[in-house]
Amino acid sequence: MKNYLLNFKKYIFLLKELIKRDFKVKYKRSFLGVIWSILYPLLMMSVMAIVFSNMFKFKMEGVNFLVYLMSGLIIFNFFSDATNNTLTAITGNGSLINKVYIPKYIFPLAKVLFALVNFSFTLIPFFLIVFLTGNEIEKTKCFINIYYLLLPYIFICVFMFTLGISYILSTVTVFLRDMIYIWGICLTILNYFTPIFYSIDILPENVHTIFKFNPLYVYINGIREIVLFSNPITSTYLIAMFLYGFITLIIGLFVFKKKQDKFVYYI
Repeated sequence: MKNYLLNFKKYIFLLKELIKRDFKVKYKRSFLGVIWSILYPLLMMSVMAIVFSNMFKFKMEGVNFLVYLMSGLIIFNFFSDATNNTLTAITGNGSLINKVYIPKYIFPLAKVLFALVNFSFTLIPFFLIVFLTGNEIEKTKCFINIYYLLLPYIFICVFMFTLGISYILSTVTVFLRDMIYIWGICLTILNYFTPIFYSIDILPENVHTIFKFNPLYVYINGIREIVLFSNPITSTYLIAMFLYGFITLIIGLFVFKKKQDKFVYYI
């Protein structure tokens, strides 16, 4: 662990450059540039809100559906973007890895941090929606409460969980390039398995437990309890959030470290 920390400090400049490179590539020749990081989730949320609240009539009594939807989208989109980007974190930097020594764990980390920066931009439209929408008469208005202080903790847990999955995916993709397509299918399944635009209350009670084992549901539900309902989160729930993230990160690092010496033979 000490060596990892020393290497991280030594190569932090490279990490910053890799993140900057991803920004330049993503927004190259884009007229609005970084503004898309704010505008895109806002437009997507608007489209989905119209579809599910009007066309499919998805409404929840006493719940601000826009906030409910957005709180799920921002977490799932961060997870989806980060993991998709890290699929080629190693294979896409093969020429650099084969020429000079660079700690390989830097590359997946840079991809997840880049997604985290984009995620931070999406929080702007999210909180605008939280504070500017809703109706007090219908009891759908959201208010700032003391439990907002727990949101950074939840975001850190989401980051750890996502980084752990990213290390596993970037490792598997080196040996199985089909993982790029397989993961796309997995994300589609996970999208429906995670209550983003619907409530698990519409499902039979015997399947609720299965959903609650989905870490993304745990994180999203925690955010909703705070933002939508101003409810405290139990210590057990907070510990579960941390364990999901920490254990996944440890497993991801273990898998990555065990296989990283073989990367040069496959990239």
